[in-house]
Amino acid sequence: MYSESDIEAAVASGALSAEAAAALRDSVARGRQTSSVDEESFRLITGFNDIFVSIAAILLLVAVGWIGASIGGALQHVPSDDSEAMRYLAARSLLGAAAVAATSWMLAEYFTRARRMALPSILLLGTFAFGTAGALFGLVQLALPGLRDQAAARSAALVGLLTAGAIYLHWRRFHVPVTIAALTGALVSALLSLVFATVPALQSAWLWALLIAGLCVFAFAMWWDMSDRTRTTRRSDVAFWLHLAAAPMIAHPIFWLLGVMNGEIGVGTAIVVILLYVAFGIVALAVDRRALLVSSLGYVLYALAGLFKQFGAVSLNVALTALVIGSVLLMLSAFWHVVRRTVVLRLPVDFRAMLPALDRPAVVPRPA
Repeated sequence: MYSESDIEAAVASGALSAEAAAALRDSVARGRQTSSVDEESFRLITGFNDIFVSIAAILLLVAVGWIGASIGGALQHVPSDDSEAMRYLAARSLLGAAAVAATSWMLAEYFTRARRMALPSILLLGTFAFGTAGALFGLVQLALPGLRDQAAARSAALVGLLTAGAIYLHWRRFHVPVTIAALTGALVSALLSLVFATVPALQSAWLWALLIAGLCVFAFAMWWDMSDRTRTTRRSDVAFWLHLAAAPMIAHPIFWLLGVMNGEIGVGTAIVVILLYVAFGIVALAVDRRALLVSSLGYVLYALAGLFKQFGAVSLNVALTALVIGSVLLMLSAFWHVVRRTVVLRLPVDFRAMLPALDRPAVVPRPA
């Protein structure tokens, strides 16, 4: 399977002409009876070898982390009090996580930079990011054990910023599309920690803070999308992962603020949840991204099941909910392009010009 990034690279290297690439995309779109713009194409695996390498990499990284943590623990005295116990754990975390991060980078030099393998690249970026964060947290705890409250929040902000810097270096080296989403997540974590450290009273409003952060990430994702409205470059892949990161940051706070998960759901709340899901669906159609629908799916299932239960379908409420939502989503998927065109064409022209294209431009043969 070839992604848009692969086709883009082939065009850039001269192996494939721009006209041939456009013809290939149009041929695939006609074969699938849909616009290829609407497919949200991204590469996860290129073959079973991706899975094979990923399993092997996980085994190796677990072993490296375990050995690193054991060495870190051996370098510390056997803990006799809480302070020494914290230093012992910090040393284990520092060396174990640092070993994972370093090994992930070295593996990426071959499997990402040389082989361009999709799934191992995503896996190695994730282990590098978490390994770096874990090593930095271990270093802070080793140097300043027992941090609490505002000091702990400030140290978390520092770790987030340094982790973001390391992820940025990873992006500059390997250009894995998911890296920008990881970088954004690290920056959001650092910013929220800094805000809570500066104004502790805002900790009670963390859901609102997460929602605002999610909307900012969504806007950032749209910035990447607007730079590639026909979705033919790596920028579209970057936007995909950013939308995937933004969606739960938007959906979860909204539904938790509505009290959806606070016990038995009432009819009014269930109707509000369903209406919100419809609104999310309209937004998803407009921006041509399905992440919002997926992130909020659990809440609408819960709300609709509660609604059926309220009307007496106690034994079949789950089955009826799955039947209704499953049918609606399958119908939406089947007619996504048609419904999206209807939604987008009703938007103002200026706003429409910022959204992903309804169709890719047709291939026009050059004159002989």
